[in-house]
Amino acid sequence: MNMTNQQYQELVRARSEASPQAKDMTWAFCVGGGICVVGQLVMELYQYWGLSQEDAGTWTTITLIFLSALSTGLKWYDKLAKHAGAGTLVPVTGFANSIVSPAMDFKTEGFITGMAAKMFQIAGPVLVFGLGTSVLYGLILCLVN
Repeated sequence: MNMTNQQYQELVRARSEASPQAKDMTWAFCVGGGICVVGQLVMELYQYWGLSQEDAGTWTTITLIFLSALSTGLKWYDKLAKHAGAGTLVPVTGFANSIVSPAMDFKTEGFITGMAAKMFQIAGPVLVFGLGTSVLYGLILCLVN
């Protein structure tokens, strides 16, 4: 079948269902906000147990990453993301999921060539540009001061 880009776009438009954007955005907002509320509750709990705000923040991040990795391993995170969409991507839990998920998908290809090689496939660019930007920002601060 030979068709132009315009014909293809018309075919896609005709065959695809309209996305319920208001519902999708509401779910994303509620789930992303819910994850953040859980994070705040965990932080409050750590502070109640006597940790400083800075230490509680660090332990909260570690806890959320652990819970995200665990729920990804148990295939719960994917079920949540299927319904919540972008709401699961924004918090730190989405970043943890983006590292664990490819590692699980490619574990059958071996530890080095499968899991380790694919683990940072999605998260790698985020890490590279995040670290590069922080180094650049640090150099600028050193030069200014």
